[in-house]
Amino acid sequence: MTAFIIANMAPIMFASLVVVLLLGYPAAFSLGAVGLFYAIIGVELGQFHPDFLQALPERVYGVMNNDTLLAIPFFTFMGLVLERSGMAEDLLDTIGQLFGTIRGGLAYAVIFVGALLAATTGVVAASVISMGLISLPIMLRYGYDRRVAAGVIAASGTLAQIIPPSLVLIVMADQLGKSVGDMYEGAFIPGLVLAGLYALYAFLVSLIFPKATPGLPKEAIGFREESGDRGLRSLGVLFLASCVFGWFMMRNSETHGADYVVLSMFYGIIFAFAVAVLNWVIDKFTGFRFLSKMAQQTTFVMVPPLFLIFLVLGTIFIGIATPTEGGAMGAAGALILGAAKRRLSWDLIRQATESTAKLSAFVVFILVGARVFSLTFYGVNGHVWVEHLLTSLPGGQVGFLIFVNVFVFVLAFFLDFFELAFIVIPLLGPAAEHLGIDLIWFGVILGVNMQTSFMHPPFGFALFYLRSVAPKERYTDRVTGKRMDPVTTGQIYWGAVPFVVIQVIMVALVIAFPSMVMHYKGVQSNIDPNTIKIEVPQIELPPLDLGPPSK
Repeated sequence: MTAFIIANMAPIMFASLVVVLLLGYPAAFSLGAVGLFYAIIGVELGQFHPDFLQALPERVYGVMNNDTLLAIPFFTFMGLVLERSGMAEDLLDTIGQLFGTIRGGLAYAVIFVGALLAATTGVVAASVISMGLISLPIMLRYGYDRRVAAGVIAASGTLAQIIPPSLVLIVMADQLGKSVGDMYEGAFIPGLVLAGLYALYAFLVSLIFPKATPGLPKEAIGFREESGDRGLRSLGVLFLASCVFGWFMMRNSETHGADYVVLSMFYGIIFAFAVAVLNWVIDKFTGFRFLSKMAQQTTFVMVPPLFLIFLVLGTIFIGIATPTEGGAMGAAGALILGAAKRRLSWDLIRQATESTAKLSAFVVFILVGARVFSLTFYGVNGHVWVEHLLTSLPGGQVGFLIFVNVFVFVLAFFLDFFELAFIVIPLLGPAAEHLGIDLIWFGVILGVNMQTSFMHPPFGFALFYLRSVAPKERYTDRVTGKRMDPVTTGQIYWGAVPFVVIQVIMVALVIAFPSMVMHYKGVQSNIDPNTIKIEVPQIELPPLDLGPPSK
């Protein structure tokens, strides 16, 4: 029996951890308890030296000394301050007005704002709760199907999981031993494509079920000119002029990919903001405007989050700042934005700081527990067992990726993304590297897959967040005065199902088209190494005088 336990300690440990987690114990304490329990058993059975656990304090100190993880509290604080600064409310109101009477316009606005919030906050809870509080009552007021409305809001909030500066990408890069900047750059395009797929779904729903996604009535559209015109032509001209200016400034640049997009966007928003400010000043003193009300309002609402995106992601992509420094600048930018909107208060800062401390402590406790578990698991060669198990799967790289993604998809029903990142990723990374899979590509694939942990009925956290702010009982709409039906939990769950399918499709697309991620490596050199000749100049040395020969 003793020989059997020693020979199969790794699978027994892993099975024990799964059982303890399914019993409902917190992940951090489950990891630590299972690791310590089997470490003691290993010492008693003679598998480990009695001093085996003396390596534990150094591993725990390594967690505290990890500079990469400092980015987590910075980005969390930034997201919580922005959530309370009113930025989401202004964005949803303006973008909703912009789409106007178009069928599905509010759904497009929620997806667009969800992508913007994801690129500025990086916190799923902040995005889902903000949009649930602001846009859900409006969508219900104008007759949106409750399942469509709930699904769009929950899914758009989870874009913060994959669009940088996502917290899970920080953890993923740390666990895979890769650069956070590379992980951010690799995830940039897949995140935008996923948002596009959400918008495509909303478009198809509006075609097939037009009554499920009605447009806004004409009387609900604001920002009109005196002639009644909406001023969209002026906005279109400003947008095109900003794009041309961005291209003009970057025409001789050697940057590419996400770097090129972010820098072009930066020059474009600077141009648009300068034009809007000039228009406002001229209107203030002379009463003449060359921009419409819609163009000016859209510019003033869009520029702050877009500038914050450059401040955080742009500085990371072009190499000016590390992710930790980018997070610090983002937190400072969020405070400045909140102060500019006159919504910054000591109470807001206190609440954001407390929530940041709770989340950071949660992450660190899970990571410490994971370190305790991994010390024992690696001690019994568990990583070798897992690597042999995974690399022996049929189908090579493709078979490995299919199995791993199905495995993570199933685990996401029970574990959240932090638990998956700290428990599963360290076991999968070495096997992926052994098979020659690029770890940044692998991390982005799993990042998209782990989004489903927020959307899975019945345990998806995004669904819980939306449930907490969606009306549970009949209520009176404050604008129309009508009695409105509540949003049931079943409607939230059914609304999430199509978006889980879309996320699975996105996983398949990233696997099928790795170039969506691999652009982070930059433009490949066109020089053939075989044609390179290195000529070493001949140096004539003076003869060495060794003196007379010895007798």
